[in-house]
Amino acid sequence: MHNLTLLSPAEKNRIELDKQAAYIVWQLKNAKAGYEAITTQAESIADDDDRDFFNHAITKYKIKMGVQ
Repeated sequence: MHNLTLLSPAEKNRIELDKQAAYIVWQLKNAKAGYEAITTQAESIADDDDRDFFNHAITKYKIKMGVQ
């Protein structure tokens, strides 16, 4: 088990971005949001590396959840 409070701010941010990606894909799968939710969230991420990480997480969760 890991103590998340010991992570660096950058690592905590990556965990948050991963959670946001999972939630958005879940919303898509359950017709609670449209694909524009991905664009809106991605555009709100200022850091290019974080945005790339978020987009990769979106792809990962689309595959896991069977969302096209």
